[in-house]
Order: sequence, then structure tokens, then C-alpha cells
Amino acid sequence: MNGGSRGSYTGGLVIAVTLPALDPLTAALIAAPILLIAMVALGRVLKRRYGVRLGFFYGALCVVIAVYVPLAVSPLSSSWREAALRHLGAATVLLGTFFVLALARRFFWENWFERIQKTRAPKFLSQIIALIVFLGALLVVFGVIYGYSIQGAVLGSTVVLGIIGFAMQDLLGNIIAGIALELGKPFRSGDWLMVEKHRAEVIEVNWRSTRLRTNDDVYLDIPNKAIVGATITNLTFPTRQHAIRLTVKFEHSVPPNMIKDLLIRAAAEVKGVLRTPPPKAFMGEFIDSVVTYEIKAWIDDEAIFNDIVDGIRTNVWYAAHRANLQIPFPTRRLKIERPVADKGASLALAQETGRKHPLLQLLNEEEMQKLLTRARLQRFGRGEKIITQGAGGDSMFILLRGEAEVFVTANCQDTQVATLEAGEYCGEMSLLTGEPRSATVIARTDCEAWEIEKSAIAEVLQENESLVRKLGEVLAQRRLATEGILASASKSQVLTKQQEYTDGFLHKLSAFFDL
Repeated sequence: MNGGSRGSYTGGLVIAVTLPALDPLTAALIAAPILLIAMVALGRVLKRRYGVRLGFFYGALCVVIAVYVPLAVSPLSSSWREAALRHLGAATVLLGTFFVLALARRFFWENWFERIQKTRAPKFLSQIIALIVFLGALLVVFGVIYGYSIQGAVLGSTVVLGIIGFAMQDLLGNIIAGIALELGKPFRSGDWLMVEKHRAEVIEVNWRSTRLRTNDDVYLDIPNKAIVGATITNLTFPTRQHAIRLTVKFEHSVPPNMIKDLLIRAAAEVKGVLRTPPPKAFMGEFIDSVVTYEIKAWIDDEAIFNDIVDGIRTNVWYAAHRANLQIPFPTRRLKIERPVADKGASLALAQETGRKHPLLQLLNEEEMQKLLTRARLQRFGRGEKIITQGAGGDSMFILLRGEAEVFVTANCQDTQVATLEAGEYCGEMSLLTGEPRSATVIARTDCEAWEIEKSAIAEVLQENESLVRKLGEVLAQRRLATEGILASASKSQVLTKQQEYTDGFLHKLSAFFDL
């Protein structure tokens, strides 16, 4: 048999098969579309299964390789073929570099790096490494494929490089500083920093600068070199929980423990202040005519820092006002006196609204006037607690202005049961019996209320013993209505229960007021 045929022996029968011999160019032309299809299929697998973002450059690489292969094995020899091979080889190296960088971005930066480092891959660092790899590919293209002397070109342009380096020294300094930030990791995206007296969240670190956003949604773009050269205060590392401090001043005559308790309560009621660790208050310096105090509260959300500080200061103002404490003015001050609201008008309004209360209806005009004259006008800020369920108390409130909401806590759930408006009242059971508060009352708006204390009502009761019996009967009637006995029980049962409750309240009134 000749070289173009192949023989086989099967059961004594010789079969001869003749295959045509393919020249290299024909084989390459046949292999080129197969190679192109295989590369396209590979690109689809990488994109759909592994999420590799290839894009235009990968498609161009497939086409270049499909043209390069048959041209490389072609027996033709000419200057245009050699030039075409050099250009196609250079394109293959550069496009292949983009392909390798795409694989590195997906499998290294977005997969391995984030899994090992437990954080998002730094965009800036990946860009710098990609730039270095691409510059290396350019050197290969010019030095190996095109045969240029890279060393000679570099040495011959020393002056040019020096001028460019001098002109770009700030830019290069920022790039080097950015690399140092990525390696040292003093902060990450999402951390809150103290920068130039601003509290700002880190958005990203790029090749030139660090971008931040304050809690006023103002964007800061600070050069990396400035960040590296400054003291970095990271408010959210190693944990987001940290303390804030506020300073207030009070007069020397006020007992320090009284001030500390007031400041702690004012801070504890603000939304965003952590319950654990609890707020603290410290006594500071004695300066001129005042003493400084510092509030320390713990927070874990810098985004609402301004709201938290505002809430603490607002609560301090209202609490100080209710306690008849003055937050001092500076030593040198201009004090403008404003007319004080007519107390007589407030008393008249309190007397008018007080007549709606079943308990106060038992008082005559003289007793009502005496009671209200000794009452205290209190102000509560929006969101403040007027009364806290379970707390001790020996006073009631008549709401003059504003609105308040009544909540009852049961099974660890707060349920709103009523809304108080001007002319309504709360806390009378604690005033008359000393029982713990049965509900929480929170100011929906800024409120003004008369607070009637035990000492005021005690004086009236001691002068009118018959009033004690009437109060006992009214309290018993209210207890029957609250428990639903009036609607469900028989008349005899109601009378029996009413007498039982009346005797019980008379005993409590006598014991509470030492009658």
C-alpha cells in the first residue's frame, strides 16, 4: 500500500481506505472556526456559571486568534505577512492581558480575597495592580514583539521623566499614600471617622483620594496624602459602639448629685442612646460662677449623631426648667427680659378644667383656689415622659396645653390606651393613695401642665374631714367602673363591692395623709 492509504485485515478480507493528505494551511483554516467556537463557548461558561465579566475585549481576542492561527501556519512568505503577524501577536498579548485581569478580578479579588479577608476587595488596589500588569504587557509588546530597546528609551528620556515626575509629585504621593492606606487598613468602607471636626462615613478609597460623606449628606474628597499625614479617629473600629460626651454648666449652689441624676435621666430617654452601658454624668471644673458637668452616653449609629445630641440637650433644658434650675449665661451677657406669661390666666384655665375632674368637683371655690395656688406649672418637651408606669409618685397633672399619649405595658408590649388633650388629667390615684403609676404618659407635643402634689391636697383634707369620705366613695366608684362590675354584677353585689372598696380607700387615704 502507498502512503495515502491504510489497510486492515478482517476475516481474511483486506479493506483499503484512502484519506486525502491535508496541507498545514487547509488544516489551520478548518481548525480556526472550531477554535473560535470553542473560545466563545468557554466565554459563555465563564460568564454564566462563574460570573466573569468579559465584555468586548474577549470577543476581539477570539477573532484575533481565529485570524492569527491560519496566518501563522501559512507557507506564504512576504513582508505583509510578517507585519500582520507582529500586529496580531501584539493584539493577542494586550487582549489576553485584559482576559487574565478579568479572571483575576472575579476569582481572586471578588472570591478568594473577600472570603479570606472578610471584607470587600479594595477597588483602588486592584486597579493599581491591573495597571502594573498592563504596563508589563506593553513592555513585552514593544521589547519582544516589535524589538524596540526599552532600556535605551528609558535612559534616553531621563530628563522628560524627571520633568513629568516633578509635575506629578502630588499625584504620585497620593497614589503611594493610597497604597499605604490599603495595606495598613486604618479604616474601611462604611466606617465613621473624625476628619477636620467632621463626623463622616467612608465611601471609598480610590487612587487619588478618600471619599467620605458626613451625616449632613455633604461629600468630602480628601487627598490620600493628607489622610496619611493626619491622626485618624475611627469611631466604628473595633466595634460600632462608642461613647459621646456633652458639656453643660450649672450654678455652684445646686447640689452635684441632683444635677447628675437629672443629666442621666435626660440622656437615657433619648432615642439612639444605648441602655447598656447606661449614661453617666461627671462633675467637671469650677469656673467663675458655674460648675461644668459632662454627660457620657453610648451610641452605635453615627448617622443619627446630630439627632441624639439635640435630644439630650433638649431633655436637659426641660428637666432643668421643671426643677427650677437655671442654665447660666456666660459671665459677660446681655439678658433681655421678656414678659412672663400671665399666671392668673393659667390658674383660671386650670380651675375651669379642674372642674371636669370627679375628684376636684368635691372641692369648694376656696379649697380649689388654695389647691391650685400651691400647684406648680411644669413644661414637658415633645417625646418626654410625664409619668412612668411602675414608678412611685404622689402627684397628679392637669394638662393646660399640648397633647399626651397614655401607654400601658403588659407582657413586654406597650399598648396605647388613650390620648390626653388640654383640660384632661392623669396620675390622680398616685396622688391620693401613693400607689405606683399604672400607666406611662408621654408628651406628643410640647406640653404645659399643673402638677398638684401630696402636700397641697393634704392641707385641704386636714381642714375638711368630710371630704375624705367623699373621696373614698368616688375612688371606689371609679374602681368598680374600671373592673366592669357596674355592668355585670347585680345591685346587691355592686353595693357590697362598693362598700368594700370605699373602706379600703378610706384606710389608704388615712394612712397616706396621716389623718
